[in-house]
Amino acid sequence: MDYGICNLSIVPLRIEPNDKSEMVSQLLFGEHFKVLEIQKKWSKISIAFDNYEGWVDTNQYLKISEENFFEIEQSNIALAGELIDFVTDENESFLTITIGASLPFYNDKTLKLGLKNYHYEGQVFTGRQPKEIIIEMAIKFLNAPYFWGGKTPFGIDCSGFTQMVYKLCGYKLLRDAGQQATQGEVLSFIEESEPGDLAFFDNEEGVIVHVGIIMKDNYIIHAHGKIRIDRIDHSGIFNIDTQRHTHKLRVIKKII
Repeated sequence: MDYGICNLSIVPLRIEPNDKSEMVSQLLFGEHFKVLEIQKKWSKISIAFDNYEGWVDTNQYLKISEENFFEIEQSNIALAGELIDFVTDENESFLTITIGASLPFYNDKTLKLGLKNYHYEGQVFTGRQPKEIIIEMAIKFLNAPYFWGGKTPFGIDCSGFTQMVYKLCGYKLLRDAGQQATQGEVLSFIEESEPGDLAFFDNEEGVIVHVGIIMKDNYIIHAHGKIRIDRIDHSGIFNIDTQRHTHKLRVIKKII
């Protein structure tokens, strides 16, 4: 088995080994993974954080040893806390990173990818945060444009948004909305929910296709065109701008 780590800002994860293939997620700087298969210039990978699989360009990551992979697995997770910032290497060359980027072996403003050391001056999130911090973290992404497969303030989808917010608070969510709906405890009514709980929405076929984070006073923050705040009731999401329901409520889950 081969192993790798993302040494670029943002790398597309595609459903097929082809530049024209659909992007289903992204690798952010510092994320490590297993390499499952290699085809010409493409590598099929499984991201360590959520076991999500897809194809990346082999030129867009750094190969690491098995020992290094498991050292990262056993170390404390440190995540970049600035919406956008940069890291510098020993040659003072800088690389832009976004909020949620991983900082392997972070200690006193230094981190290490493979054999290369980097310096990072910005805010860092480590460990689990109180549940009330979830909404504060979610607000950081407000007005980020909707982007299928995205995980950053420059473009993000509904489940990428919830996953990144929870990750920054120290909790693991799976990547897709349908997968996230398998986690946590079911709540029977909106009135039982707390800010930070997740609401899931389905389509006409009953397939869960959307997720958002419940706020206080029957508001919800979610990705619909952009990260926005709307009303939520027993029917679903009520769009404040269009004055109509846009998503049909399926279930509410308490993750923490």
